[in-house]
Amino acid sequence: MKWLVRGGLFLVTCYIVLFGTVLSAMLQPPERFGTFMRYMPMPVIWGGLPASHMWLWARKGTLSEGEVAPDFSLRSAKDRTQRVSLSSYRGRQPVVLVFGSYT
Repeated sequence: MKWLVRGGLFLVTCYIVLFGTVLSAMLQPPERFGTFMRYMPMPVIWGGLPASHMWLWARKGTLSEGEVAPDFSLRSAKDRTQRVSLSSYRGRQPVVLVFGSYT
């Protein structure tokens, strides 16, 4: 009976450590989070943890409708050597951001 309690405590401790590690990675910038996720088994993260809820909480923004978006820069899609910043378009034209694959 004692080994069953210890085994259960061990599993709960492992789950809490995994939960905390993944949540702290989700709070990092996307590049660091991507590097972390490259080495993690997806079924464990997305199947064993409430990862979708964790992700929504970790990436919840503070902007409201009508506020100015924070500035950021990305590599250009053409040659990936130049950088384009959002602030360079401010006041000139509307900007639509598409994240994900469109192919």
